[in-house]
Amino acid sequence: MASCRVPLVLLACGSFNPITNQHMRLFELARDHMHSTGRFEVVGGIVSPVSDGYGKQGLVPAKHRISMAKLALQSSNWVTVDEWESQQPDWTETVVTMRYHHGRILKEYEQSAGRHSDASEKFASPSSPFPQLKLLCGADFLSSFKIPGLWLDDHVEELVQRFGLVCVSRGSLQPERAVHESDTLFRHRRNVFLVREWVRNETSATEIRRALRRDQSVKYLIPDSVIEYIHQHELYTEDSERRNEGTALRPLIKQAHQPIKSLDD
Repeated sequence: MASCRVPLVLLACGSFNPITNQHMRLFELARDHMHSTGRFEVVGGIVSPVSDGYGKQGLVPAKHRISMAKLALQSSNWVTVDEWESQQPDWTETVVTMRYHHGRILKEYEQSAGRHSDASEKFASPSSPFPQLKLLCGADFLSSFKIPGLWLDDHVEELVQRFGLVCVSRGSLQPERAVHESDTLFRHRRNVFLVREWVRNETSATEIRRALRRDQSVKYLIPDSVIEYIHQHELYTEDSERRNEGTALRPLIKQAHQPIKSLDD
């Protein structure tokens, strides 16, 4: 790893209900893009499934979503699944999850520096720059900042200023417009990396679940090992899709009594 490049870890938070080939593809696209800047060396990727406390309709238990993600990522030598967020008793704000992983990464860096690690380790030398952590997301994520009650202003500010976003375009969504229309995103636009996906793949977990409920094939959309797991545990049925039906998303409940302003105020 070139010593002038900043070690970078990419973190993806979400339901992963179930994980799809598209979810994993985002990591590859983002790594290529960040390497092309000449500023970063991507040294790791983390998939962090949300806890059951999120309250989204059709969300199967975290133990299954974790198991499916681990099966799907067996072929990756740099992206791993982390269970911390999924094991929290309540839904965890994205910025809190970012703080946790950032602290863990810095601790690992300091420990490797103390050992005078060799080049085979993630952080090649004690003199390498401090590692950074950025949130990996799809273009639809930027649009979520506008949903009233879903985000706290100071969380958005910290997320973009302290950590940064790597956002991969998806379908017809235009992340450039989202950055333009938000004062917060525009102010920190140098820390928002927009990645264009030229080979379009609009597979969604929602469509995967719909196909499974209708007993239709999802082969080549998700790994065979995940398909086998789903059938083995009888996941994504009409009954499972009714899970949390009529329940408000936990972020909207948890943050309802906190002052929320428009992102553009």
